[in-house]
Amino acid sequence: MMIIDSQVHIWAAHSPERPWMEGMEKRAHRDVPITADVLLSDMKEAGVTHTIIVPPSLDGDRNDLALAAAQKHPDRFAVMGRLLIDKPGAQARLERWKSDAGMLGVRLTFHRDNDRPQLTNGVADWFWPEAERLGIPVMVHAPERLPQIADIAKRHPNLTIIVDHMGFARETMDDEAPNGAKRLLELAPLKNVWVKTSAMPCFSSQNYPFPNLHDPIKRVIDGFGVERCMWGSDYSRLPPTCTYRQCVTMFTEAMSFLSTSDLEWVMGKSLATCLGWPK
Repeated sequence: MMIIDSQVHIWAAHSPERPWMEGMEKRAHRDVPITADVLLSDMKEAGVTHTIIVPPSLDGDRNDLALAAAQKHPDRFAVMGRLLIDKPGAQARLERWKSDAGMLGVRLTFHRDNDRPQLTNGVADWFWPEAERLGIPVMVHAPERLPQIADIAKRHPNLTIIVDHMGFARETMDDEAPNGAKRLLELAPLKNVWVKTSAMPCFSSQNYPFPNLHDPIKRVIDGFGVERCMWGSDYSRLPPTCTYRQCVTMFTEAMSFLSTSDLEWVMGKSLATCLGWPK
């Protein structure tokens, strides 16, 4: 079965030649960077066939490391790149976005103090119609702003929006996971909205296979349909209680409500259909 990971970060160590974005000195998820070569080895062990690389926030809007990996291994990696939408020249840069081999779309985040306000203060307003016009899919992490994401999806019905991590955050861990699923399901009628069932082990304090999350995940998959749900690991953020392989088997072996056909969609076919990769 084709297994596509919808989100993994790779990065290089902080150095004078490649400084991290100001204020991000402690944002690396691990002490030792995950490189493309390390990721390839770990993918093989986990049974993952393809991966979407999302540059981490510590790199700002630099996508060069991820693109280099995708261009070296086009049959294994593709990129959802970072764009600082408040930076001068961002709109012109978006016009050229897909000119880089391996670039599939944009990933935006609105969950920290520096970027959360941009979703509602007008900074992001130019972006949505431009991404729609250019046919650029957008992954969005805005767990506290799902109603605003719904409004954007309604105003731009030809814009593909992919909600990260089922819209979960710290406040939807464990016993609050059902409420997290409930608030996300408000977006299910919007056919241009897709969902990453990614980073799920991060939202449970239980041990593998994290049974307290199975019902919320089932509700989301039932609500959106397997054709609009895509698995992912967010590998570098997985808790110590979960290996990369277990993040895969949490779905492929532990969730009996997913049929073989369902798994083909959730574990790869949905993403491939949505983003057109791999061919």
